Amino acid sequence: MAHISRRDFLKLAALAPAALAFSQTILPSGLGAASPNIIVLVFDAMSADNLSLYGYPRKTTPNFERLARRSTVYHSHYSAGSFTTPGTASLLTGLNPWTHRAITQEGQVAPAFVDKNIFSLLGKSYDRAGFGQNVWAELLLGEFHSGLDVHLPPGAFSVQDQSVGSLLRKDVPIGYYAYDDFLDRLGDTPKSLLFALLDRALFGFRLNSMSTADYPFGIPRSENYKIYYKLENVFSGLLKQVKHLEQPYLAYFHLWSPHAPYAPRREFLRVANDGWNPPAKPNHPLGRYASLDKLETARRRYDAYVANVDWEFGNFLDALHASGLLDKTYLILTSDHGEMFERGVVGHGTPLMYDAGLHVPLLISAPGQKTRNDVYSQTNSVDLLPTLLKIAGHDIPAWAEGQLLPGFGGGEDDSRPTFSLEAGLNSSFGRLSIASLAMRKNGFKMIYYKGYKVYQGIDSYELYNMRDDPEELTDLYHKDDSMSKVMQAELLAAFNEHSGPLQGYVIWHG
Repeated sequence: MAHISRRDFLKLAALAPAALAFSQTILPSGLGAASPNIIVLVFDAMSADNLSLYGYPRKTTPNFERLARRSTVYHSHYSAGSFTTPGTASLLTGLNPWTHRAITQEGQVAPAFVDKNIFSLLGKSYDRAGFGQNVWAELLLGEFHSGLDVHLPPGAFSVQDQSVGSLLRKDVPIGYYAYDDFLDRLGDTPKSLLFALLDRALFGFRLNSMSTADYPFGIPRSENYKIYYKLENVFSGLLKQVKHLEQPYLAYFHLWSPHAPYAPRREFLRVANDGWNPPAKPNHPLGRYASLDKLETARRRYDAYVANVDWEFGNFLDALHASGLLDKTYLILTSDHGEMFERGVVGHGTPLMYDAGLHVPLLISAPGQKTRNDVYSQTNSVDLLPTLLKIAGHDIPAWAEGQLLPGFGGGEDDSRPTFSLEAGLNSSFGRLSIASLAMRKNGFKMIYYKGYKVYQGIDSYELYNMRDDPEELTDLYHKDDSMSKVMQAELLAAFNEHSGPLQGYVIWHG
């Protein structure tokens, strides 16, 4: 099938009807009254903009495309956050970051929302398994631990693991905060010369026993924690895990790959050795000013890593099919946020709110589904929780801020504003005084930068017509005065309503 460019996708969106013909729930075939299994695979830092599934010129995801033939494919799906903590928390709670307040690195949701997550809502009607290979995702699973029947540690399926936090099963977050993060986080100066240096020396000895012959950049590993793994071991371990779960089950698996450090096997490097480079984009005042050469070198390695992940996923998909589990299971693929190789930025965790860092994949394959359905209207990670509840036959709580996804009871609606927030420099419970906020509506996107020194503390805005300018190259904020005023008024009304300190919390400024 010929590739359709992202620009063509967005233009098609303008012609899409207000609601899909398949707007009712896609019911599993042959299950009768039985509840379906649900597998959610979250690929950390996987940008939809780098997937051939969505028209990217490099053939990075042939196996995602194979699954897409029997899936509902969402082309304009965005994370509510620009890094793991807020993006994952919104996916699991159906709440925007300014509500759940898991907005800082290694942060957690506010105590009032601890029980407002997909695991608790499903209750004992489902066997609930959680795996956070990213420790920041694990901190959230640790907070939601009471709602899990099976809780796998980040080092599960690893070839080398020397992390401690998950050993404290009754309080996983404290274990990571107190030891792995505070005492011995990789890349930091050890807080304890005695214990940390002995720990690192032991781990270094263990690493020397590992073969890296097929991995020119080393075998895959966590960025800050002593967890090394091979993708084939992870996927085979996950397959064994789902086979041991009691049906019906929800299996939430948050994988580290393709998050940095990008570590593809040697044979996948050819995917990106094609001489192609995307058009250069200007640096941004809030960017990191990485050179063009650094951006493109990182992009090629990342693309190869995505292709490696896709290959291993293909083997996992074949095994699921051979086992017969796909006939009873909703298989969902998505990400917590994207990855940038533009505007001077490699990676994420940046104040910039461009689509490379926010546009994430979403595929939902229903049991017995034989055809592909494409949804072009905008959707958000907060929409996954209500949709999962609908699939499982559960009521959707009134407090959920997401909506049912099109194809599963919801209609296509670009007139609904959706938001993505970065506010990691603030207290979780205080006023959001430094923040970046993106709002999408009717094909337009406004970005709001508040409180940054580079702007001398003056609020700054950008406006893009995403249908005509999907690469976000032409800022219309000072060129389309009427649209700017309408978008700005609605954005500020939402931000001012939700950016104040949480009620019931006193913030110490001493």
